[in-house]
Amino acid sequence: MPKILFIQPTQYGFGGKLCKQKRIYLPGLVFPLLAAMTPSNWEVEVLLEVVDDVDFESDAHIVGIGTMGYAMWRGVEIADEFRRRGKLVVFGGYMASLVLQDALDHADAVVVGDAEISYPRLLQDYESTGKLQRVYDNPVTDLSGLPVPRYDLLTAKPIGNMLPVQAGRGCPFSCSFCSIACLYRGRYISRPVPEIIRDIKAIRDFGYKRFYLIDDNLVSNEIFLRELALAIAPLGMKWSTQCALMVGDKPELLALLKRSGAEMMSFGIESITQAGLDKLNKSWLRVSEHERLIASIGKAGILVSSEMIIGTDSDTESSIRATYDFIRKTRIPIPRFYILTPIPGSELYEEYRLAGRLVTTEWRRFDVGTCVVEPVGMSAERLTELFWWLYNKVMSLPCILRRTLFHPEAWKAPRAYLFALYVNLHYRRYLKKRVLPNIL
Repeated sequence: MPKILFIQPTQYGFGGKLCKQKRIYLPGLVFPLLAAMTPSNWEVEVLLEVVDDVDFESDAHIVGIGTMGYAMWRGVEIADEFRRRGKLVVFGGYMASLVLQDALDHADAVVVGDAEISYPRLLQDYESTGKLQRVYDNPVTDLSGLPVPRYDLLTAKPIGNMLPVQAGRGCPFSCSFCSIACLYRGRYISRPVPEIIRDIKAIRDFGYKRFYLIDDNLVSNEIFLRELALAIAPLGMKWSTQCALMVGDKPELLALLKRSGAEMMSFGIESITQAGLDKLNKSWLRVSEHERLIASIGKAGILVSSEMIIGTDSDTESSIRATYDFIRKTRIPIPRFYILTPIPGSELYEEYRLAGRLVTTEWRRFDVGTCVVEPVGMSAERLTELFWWLYNKVMSLPCILRRTLFHPEAWKAPRAYLFALYVNLHYRRYLKKRVLPNIL
């Protein structure tokens, strides 16, 4: 019986140690989904390196390695070792898709973008010839008919209280820094609502009361979102997702989402300067509306998580310090920060490359915690220092408590805000090791 081993690499932390956890709270969906698509004559094993150890003595015939962000460079090490031992190695995921030629230097094959068409063809090629094509690039335009993911492969591991369900892929916006914009080019594809509900019920059958909707921007299609929320409501489940901040301008929709069980939403706020947003091709988001929209979402009883970018050309020492004041004033329960890091293959990367503003092209240093472009008005080293100053200030105990337990809306969703407290303390532990807290 042929066997495929899927591996999601972890990342390196400060001092060159691999980041490890006792539990993973937001496991990915891609491997359980691909496992469900795998013919019954194949054996499937899944390793999540943040909680598992990689067994290089594996008897797998094919090793499939995910490339989520800069964890790809740990994936390259894993790939090289398996190939040295004679294994066929396949890369998939957005980073390998964007740096295809580099990925091919370390793998026998690369699946570019969506895998629903490419993956079955890859397995067929192996069964027929024992070999793989170098590149499988088959975009998906329809997400109907996907099987129920192999959730048993996740529940067998130490995970949290949520399992993933995919709602849609892509985003109608084309922000210059975004990997999703690079791959989907303004397209958004939603799944059939009955199939999403089927997967949620499958999670409920495993005894889970919470799930998170994997979607790059759930409010991309408001008609779809309303239909989905109405279908979720009778299930009595709690859920989280990510979408655009504009949902804060839709009180009726927010009320519907809350009634359906929405607990937490993540938003790309990016910057507190309009020039910074404009630079990122995100001018549709208005800085003047940030506070009002964040407050609107919180008042609806939905916990706000945010992502912000430090280091656009509009950033100064003053604006970075003001970002701390913004977080403290708005009391965003779960804030995350990244240094502006042009993703290879993105519009923003080309812009910085052509301007001669890349400090390095050594992609292993593109870890979103180190400045790799020449900022305006300060050195790359100074911007990196200010970034870590900001993160540590925001994750100080007084600031954490103000944004979680003492948040004025915490009484509307006490469990969610207690979870936010835990997440902040978890992030704080990572920051003390000078590791970006983007694993949970």
